[in-house]
Amino acid sequence: MIDHIGYEVSDLARSAAFYDAVFRALGGRRMIDSEHAIAYGVNRPSLWIVVRGRPPAPGYGHVALEASGKAAVDAAYKGGLANGGRDDGPPGPRPQYGRRYYAAYLLDPDQLRVEVVSRR
Repeated sequence: MIDHIGYEVSDLARSAAFYDAVFRALGGRRMIDSEHAIAYGVNRPSLWIVVRGRPPAPGYGHVALEASGKAAVDAAYKGGLANGGRDDGPPGPRPQYGRRYYAAYLLDPDQLRVEVVSRR
């Protein structure tokens, strides 16, 4: 069971704009906000972005964020792109992961991979 996931980012404000937009579309919000870290979630902080003073390591994995449906996947993707993210796979069915699997993939401002998925 995962308690939380943390990403080390190079620019907290820039990354916060991206994650604010993505989480807003998914019904989440900032739950902790400090000079060195911001945490997002719905009922508790589950994704942390933290400034560490060194560059992040793009491509080491990804975090998958749960969406309430296809419209939320689409909105999170659009919000991420509008706030410094890049496309890494547009919204659409991913039948290789299940018949109801609908997902989009983004690269955050530090090129860390973010998946937004609905299984509804």
